[in-house]
Amino acid sequence: MAASLTEWGIIREMLRRDNQAESPTQAPMPLSLEDFDYELPPQLIAQAPLAERSASRLLHLRDGGFADRNFRDLPALLSPGDLLVMNDSRVLRARLFGVKDSGGRVEVLVERIEGEQQLLAQVRASKPPRAGSRLRLEDAFEVEVLGRSGEFYRLRVDHATAAADLLERHGRLPLPPYIERSAGELDQSRYQTIFARQLGSVAAPTAGLHFDQALLDALRARGCESARLTLHVGAGTFQPVRVQDLAQHRMHTERYQLPRETVAAIAATHARGGRVVAVGTTSLRTLESAAQRGELRAGEGETELFILPGHRFRVVDALITNFHLPRSTLLMLVSAFAGIEAIRAAYRHAVSQGYRFFSYGDAMLIEGTGREL
Repeated sequence: MAASLTEWGIIREMLRRDNQAESPTQAPMPLSLEDFDYELPPQLIAQAPLAERSASRLLHLRDGGFADRNFRDLPALLSPGDLLVMNDSRVLRARLFGVKDSGGRVEVLVERIEGEQQLLAQVRASKPPRAGSRLRLEDAFEVEVLGRSGEFYRLRVDHATAAADLLERHGRLPLPPYIERSAGELDQSRYQTIFARQLGSVAAPTAGLHFDQALLDALRARGCESARLTLHVGAGTFQPVRVQDLAQHRMHTERYQLPRETVAAIAATHARGGRVVAVGTTSLRTLESAAQRGELRAGEGETELFILPGHRFRVVDALITNFHLPRSTLLMLVSAFAGIEAIRAAYRHAVSQGYRFFSYGDAMLIEGTGREL
């Protein structure tokens, strides 16, 4: 099979790094963490949303070239018969403050709700809480510490009300660590997509934040279809890669659900020659995870898929995504999708043109690469 555009991108990158390339069969140097680093002026990190969702800028990347557009231009950049696949996960009010039964202060960040009354959470305190101890959160309810599970604690809610309802009533929205302020009233709506339905994320699937109802209507009028899936984003999405040998990095696990209707819509789209456009890296990662055995399969599961350059994409033809942190797994994913050199050039351009970065920042549309036919 001929190499895809993505594969040629990684081959070219490896050859560039091999200054002593004496023959086409000489083994290239492996990629390292520095290959996914870039300089970002702090003032380009968006600290708040724009007044209108779809007013963001859009960097259109295609076949290695790029153009400055507006997110409202998206319908004109897509074709009738294309399918947008969106993540409908809803962000939990997952941050809670409280005290230990000994009197010490604690901060809890819920990773996921397990059943009616149990939580998996990060707990920050001057001294780690002991199994069997209790925490009073937001002066509203208590949890018992059941024990550790890796970096997380298992907590049991001591209240007749379901844990999810308590979080919605008393918890605080967990803005990302690079937003240097507490969540305000505007964030309660703007750090959720307008199609968020399934409660379970601790961070928003941010590519979807750019869509408002008027834009969805314009896409529908253009002849573009849409479908939903759910991937609950974990706090590990902000976890930095700390190893130079990327093969040693272990991804955090995230839960997903892929409906049969979405699988059917994808099959119909490809059958008619349309493109599957993943709205966000979470949608892309869900689809590629569900197709790891070759055929896209509906159902529920957990994924720890780590997508690096050289990955064979099976489902997605184009990607809408925000700009990602240096040295992050998400930057590695988009580099795998578009090619390392194309992403480097696009990010250099975005920095030079003052694009807004990260969760509340601007977006990219990456097309012309992706799925191997």
